[in-house]
Amino acid sequence: MLHPSYSDLMKVVNSEVEPGEAPVVNSRYSIVMATSKRARQIISGEEPMIDGRGKKPLSVAVEELNQGKIKILSEEEAQEQEEEAVAAEIEE
Repeated sequence: MLHPSYSDLMKVVNSEVEPGEAPVVNSRYSIVMATSKRARQIISGEEPMIDGRGKKPLSVAVEELNQGKIKILSEEEAQEQEEEAVAAEIEE
């Protein structure tokens, strides 16, 4: 069994959503995709945001998500961030 549970992780991710807005995460699939992407980043050399000594990258990614250290972006937020990054590169 996964600790924290999928439903606990979904509550953490959706905790900043205003009442009446659509939740960022609706399914366990979104949690799995986000944590696996973060685990791959850790494997490729990015520093964990928590003390991950002795833990597998996926366990570290799940704990980072549970502690609110990483954020799952909605499609709109991801698009906005990408556009801002492109604009910043153009300015340089």
